[in-house]
This record gives sequence, C-alpha cells and structure tokens, in this order.
Amino acid sequence: MFEQIILGIIQGITEWLPVSSEGLVILAKTNLFHGFGNIEEAIRQALFLHLGTFLAALIYFHRDVIKLIETIFSYKSRSQETQKLFSFLLIATIISGALGLLLIKTLSYIASQLESQGTIITVIVGCLLLGTAFLELKAKKSGYREIRDLNIVDSILLGVVQGFAALPGLSRSGLTVSVLLLRKLDKTYALKLSFLMSLPIVLAGNLALNFNTLAWSVETLAGLFASFIFGLATIHLLLKIAAKINFGYFVLLFGILTIVSAVI
Repeated sequence: MFEQIILGIIQGITEWLPVSSEGLVILAKTNLFHGFGNIEEAIRQALFLHLGTFLAALIYFHRDVIKLIETIFSYKSRSQETQKLFSFLLIATIISGALGLLLIKTLSYIASQLESQGTIITVIVGCLLLGTAFLELKAKKSGYREIRDLNIVDSILLGVVQGFAALPGLSRSGLTVSVLLLRKLDKTYALKLSFLMSLPIVLAGNLALNFNTLAWSVETLAGLFASFIFGLATIHLLLKIAAKINFGYFVLLFGILTIVSAVI
C-alpha cells in the first residue's frame, strides 16, 4: 500500500507541471520498487493513477465541463466559442485515442522482444523526456489567439500531439501547451485548453485499457485516493507556477540524468 500511495502522490503533484507525470510514475515504480512485468503494464498502472487527477481537474474545471456536457444536447444554441471548444475536443480526442492506443501496443511489442526491460523502459522514458524538453524550450509565451479562433488544423495537430503523449516521458501537458503556444494561442487559454483536453482522453483510455484488466484492491484504491487528494490540493498553485516558469531546462537535465542512470 505504501508503494501505491507514493506513486499516487507523485502523480497528484506532477500532473499539473510539464514534466511527464506518467514518466515519473513509471521511473519511480521501475527503480524504487519492484517494477513492472512489461511497459504496457507500466502504462496501464500510470493511466489508472491519472483517474485521481482526472477527478481533481473535473472539480477544478467543473463550470467548463458542465457547459460542454450541456452542449451535447443544445449545440446550435451555444456561443461560437463553446461550439469551437466542443468541436476541438471531440476531434482531438478521437485522433489522440486511436493514435495513443496504436503507439502503446507498438511500444509494448518492441519492448517485449528485448531483454533487461527495466533498463529499456528507463532509457525510453529518458529519451522522450529530452523530446519534451526540446519542444518546451522552443515554445514562446506570447500569443494573440483565443479559444474562439480554434480551427480544424488545431484539432488535428493537437490530437496527434496528445496521442504521442501516451508514450511515457512525453509530457502531455508540456507537449500540448507548447504546440498551442506555437500555434499562437495565448498562454492563459493554452493551459486551460490543455487540461480540458486531458479529461475525455484519460477517461476513454482507462475504459479501453483498464476496464477489463484492472485488479481492484485496497492498495490500488489507496494510490488513486492519494492521486486525487494531492492533485486537488496542488492544482491551483502549480498551474500558476506552470504559467510563469519554463520547465524545459529542468526536463532536459532530468532526461539526461535518467539516461545516464540506466547505462552506468
């Protein structure tokens, strides 16, 4: 139970920062505890802990979520901004869900053919952290577009980016916020949009990957509860910090250290 609580705390705190909470959970599990059977199992467990921060984000953004749910039944009567947001989330979720599932299966197959899975997982996460760092450092804070300016290109591009974030080490929030900034969205809107994007894909991902395979127990529920409590307690503060600080250099250093630790 202690192990699950620690992993839940890591997820709850790091979800709101562009540092790949999934990658950090997998690294902690692989190197501090007894590890996973394979990389797909690692991703499944990390995704399950995302349910805790999913609930925290659902509470934090509840006004936006209620508005979006209502839009399902009254699309034509909604404002242009709400219509654009709803269409964006729908298209992006479909694309990212299909691509993410394909990438997880592919990565799991490749890793299963190799020996020393713990080392392989650590190296993969480290390399993907470097990719996240590069994109975060490239993105600029300034932008002039708002949610009402979203278009089909944004939907497709962000769907693809979020799909790749299924790979551990690629920060979902880091990638999506960075790409939104590169698309000239104002950073205030980019952060909000990134976490609204996470809600449907985390729920859909758990239904697809964990619904029939997850072994519910006191231990797994303890991890989920820790993720929720720490996520809810830190979301407001850490989102403000993430809006002001570029974590790219931190992610770059952490990625390098992760790779070095695996090969020495």
